[in-house]
Amino acid sequence: MAFILNGAVSVAQGAVSFGSITCCKQQQNRAVFGEKVSAKKSFFGGAHVVSFKPKSRDFEFTFSVEAALRVAVIGGGPGGASAAETLAKNGIETFLFERKMDNCKPCGGAIPLCMVSEFDLPESIIDRKVTKMKMISPSNREVDVGRTLKPFEYIGMLRREILDDFLRKRAEKNGAKLINGLMLNMEIPSNNKDPYTIHYTDYSKGKIGEPASLKVDMVIGADGANSRVAKDMDAGDYNYAIAFQERVRLPQDKMEYYEDLAEMYVGDDVSPDFYAWVFPKYDHVAVGTGTVIDRPGIKKYQDAIRVRAAKRLAGGKLIKVEAHPIPEHPRPRRVVGRVALVGDAAGYVTKCSGEGIYFAAKSGRMCAEAIVKLSQNGDRIPTEQELKDTYIKDWDNKYWATYKVLDVLQSVFYNSDPAREAFVELCGDDYVQKMTFDSYLYKTVVPGNPAQDLGLLLKTVGSLLRGYALAP
Repeated sequence: MAFILNGAVSVAQGAVSFGSITCCKQQQNRAVFGEKVSAKKSFFGGAHVVSFKPKSRDFEFTFSVEAALRVAVIGGGPGGASAAETLAKNGIETFLFERKMDNCKPCGGAIPLCMVSEFDLPESIIDRKVTKMKMISPSNREVDVGRTLKPFEYIGMLRREILDDFLRKRAEKNGAKLINGLMLNMEIPSNNKDPYTIHYTDYSKGKIGEPASLKVDMVIGADGANSRVAKDMDAGDYNYAIAFQERVRLPQDKMEYYEDLAEMYVGDDVSPDFYAWVFPKYDHVAVGTGTVIDRPGIKKYQDAIRVRAAKRLAGGKLIKVEAHPIPEHPRPRRVVGRVALVGDAAGYVTKCSGEGIYFAAKSGRMCAEAIVKLSQNGDRIPTEQELKDTYIKDWDNKYWATYKVLDVLQSVFYNSDPAREAFVELCGDDYVQKMTFDSYLYKTVVPGNPAQDLGLLLKTVGSLLRGYALAP
């Protein structure tokens, strides 16, 4: 941090305090070492052009502080990396923390088409373009989905280690400081002006970490479902699912079957309240399942999906086993003080589909955009209420309906095998497919046609009745 005094520079690392400035040394009789001076404007991390007057002098100096608002982003996944990129390229000093630079998060890896263009993702990081889905019911009835897709539409399948690395490097290229470190805890100031102190283990020099700390004006928690930031800010608890996934490398002839196809299995055997999947990746498939209500039993559900998909997975080699918690609903408090949560840390995963990648990246960007605007590109520190009135309000207005609709669908169709049979049957309807894909690919709740909606209601009732008759 440099103070520029009438053209002379004196350095005072960390010497800025709220409401006053301490001169660090004499510069040609312009300031006295250690002398307190009054300042018109300052905050930790930066006050820009400021006038001050030493108490023992009858003249006034004008100086500028080179540093600006400082923000720590904890977690280098899609949410954290997107937030860091947005902050950094708008002139805010940004520190992006990530412990595992090669982290392979257990994740189905599906992204909607709109994310490719919205986040300027290169096709080189997309492993597969899925244009066909196969829905498989508890009685093993198969329904093909994808007939309504336009020629250019697809669901992107990728590996999280590839996506996350790309987004982090882009954030770094735009000016974010990437720190290979694990946050241990966060010291919260007793007032709304003093800095937050991030205590972390620094792994930049090797596998054996060193203790370190960093003072910042604001913190964005993007550190997943087990967020340490959320714990320290007392964001409140939420219910969560356990996702279990195995990566299986298949023989070439078996892999060709999944060239542009993904499978979803439903049934009490593979999950009592969710679905199981086989999603294609670059040279393997991801086979997994998840549950909220029976987390201890996750292994038996994984065994069941391996049995259900055994014919198509024959000859496959297990290359990786992964498990991870997935939040079921937003946390009670997503902004406290000058700390905000995004992505899984905030609880932004949809029910029914379990989608979180797009919403993590989108929430990270929206949170950062709010900070940039409120801080006037780093000139001031936003308040808790301002963040709630912008980031949180805008997020809820934009996506509340999406989350609510998917919550209702999960409650109706994932609670029993007869209901799941009805769900799979309905997926064969062209109107259902069009509405579903339009909503998923473009992240909007698509308004329906009243006449077709009435017809769909009648079909739903009929499918539920047949589902109870067909369920094993």
